[in-house]
Amino acid sequence: MARQEQVLLLEPPHELKFRGPFTDVVTTTLKLSNPTDRNVCFKVKTTAPRRYCVRPNSGVIDSGTSLSVSVMLQPFDYDPNEKSKHKFMVQSLLAPFDMTDMEFVWKEAKSEELMDSKLRCVFELPSENEKTHDMDTSKAPSSSILKLESSSLPKSASGALDDAEVKKIMEECRRLQGELQRLRQENKQMREDDGLRMRKNTAMSAPLPSSSSSSSGAGLREEGPGARLLALAVLFFVIGVIIGKLLL
Repeated sequence: MARQEQVLLLEPPHELKFRGPFTDVVTTTLKLSNPTDRNVCFKVKTTAPRRYCVRPNSGVIDSGTSLSVSVMLQPFDYDPNEKSKHKFMVQSLLAPFDMTDMEFVWKEAKSEELMDSKLRCVFELPSENEKTHDMDTSKAPSSSILKLESSSLPKSASGALDDAEVKKIMEECRRLQGELQRLRQENKQMREDDGLRMRKNTAMSAPLPSSSSSSSGAGLREEGPGARLLALAVLFFVIGVIIGKLLL
């Protein structure tokens, strides 16, 4: 009994063309379309399995849908005088309605249920004009390079802004350091004044409440600068954290 005609539509239908140079992997695409109202199982086979990588090499194409198969030719030493004898075959069969195991379906399929299409491989090299065009194109800035340069501009601008921000923070740090030094001097002077005042009060045998009041006032005056010193220390810590993040 003769086999059924192929129900899948192949594009291209007869040849798979691979365009060199063949010093790297060359990929071509085979499109499989299923115009029927049944799901179709397929397999892609080749006479030179070591020379090609096919993804996917098998599967199921749903009714009314298409599938693209990538056929990748591995690098090799191309001889233009040698004709390619490599061939591909797309084998298919109608999927059973209750299919659960595709491998079992292929194993149990009868020969009259199988359909196949054959394609031959064609190797082509670019013409001299195309080579010249490729060389000219390689000398000109590529779109990817232009995109890279364009994308680097915001980064540079961002870096400039960071430097300006760091400079501003450093100036603020220097100002705060001067302020801290001034407060230290004022605190030291106030302590010396309070000590001198306490010694005078002791020498004059001032009442204890007065001495206590003076001591309390001194404590209050010392507490004010001390609180400011603590606030400045916290501010320095926060600025240090910000500078560390910007430098990273």
